[in-house]
Amino acid sequence: MFGWAIAFLIVAIIAGIFGFAGLAGTTAGIAKVLFVVGLVVFLLLLVTGRRPPTV
Repeated sequence: MFGWAIAFLIVAIIAGIFGFAGLAGTTAGIAKVLFVVGLVVFLLLLVTGRRPPTV
């Protein structure tokens, strides 16, 4: 999740540099949501003592 959040943040920064304000705002919002979801999942797994599945 954090990887996707960083990817969307980078796209938002690049879009902002090139002047695509609508796209930059949308991707920044998606990055925020993914970061919060990833943080909540991380804290939930930390509290319950479970480990994420290894691939």
